[in-house]
Amino acid sequence: MTDGETFRLAYVPGVTPAKWAGIWTERLPDVPLALVTVPAAEAVDLLRGGGADAAFVRLPIDRDALSVIPLYVETTVVVVPKDHAVAAADEIVLADLADEEVLRPQDDTIEWPLRPGLPAFTDPATTAEAVELVASGAGLLVVPQSLARLHHRKDLTYRPVTDAPQSQVALAWPTDATTDLVEDFIGIVRGRTVNSTRGRNTPPPAEKPARRQTQKPARSSSGRRATRRGKGHRPR
Repeated sequence: MTDGETFRLAYVPGVTPAKWAGIWTERLPDVPLALVTVPAAEAVDLLRGGGADAAFVRLPIDRDALSVIPLYVETTVVVVPKDHAVAAADEIVLADLADEEVLRPQDDTIEWPLRPGLPAFTDPATTAEAVELVASGAGLLVVPQSLARLHHRKDLTYRPVTDAPQSQVALAWPTDATTDLVEDFIGIVRGRTVNSTRGRNTPPPAEKPARRQTQKPARSSSGRRATRRGKGHRPR
């Protein structure tokens, strides 16, 4: 490691990197970890421009020149006012939104083959703005569950939409910049232990010292151990 080296980890809204960051700090205490929040639409450009060593992104993305490890799939939910009829159900399907105005923010990360519900009067720029519009009664919002939690409000709630497309979170980094530190972080994300044989920092097994062989005294032809006679010894 060179002096002042830092590992720069970007993450899109809704992803919580605290667990992995904690393991990093334990295993590589001499390498600072810089966390950078980035809008989902800008994560790829940040990586390609060298602004981060790796990033948690939402799929799908343009994978050109990037290496990607899919991690987990999120539940899709609909955000509604607490007094809305949808809130009375434990879960819903897309058909339940057919007569509802559904907001679609410009930073939406869900790929929709067919947009749910009725078009709202506006497409807000961000999910945060869309949540504000839901609170004002201007429509409903369908998002990954982590974003619903991130923008939680006391006057809103959310319910799972069981047949909606889902968002997948992945770790991505520039393929031509797979450094040792990137490999270290990949090991952490994949759950490798510090003693894993695949880990870069695993020390080689200690060599066992060679056993010291003790030379046994020779035996005479009579079967008795031969006695080494010292200087000055007189035979009887």
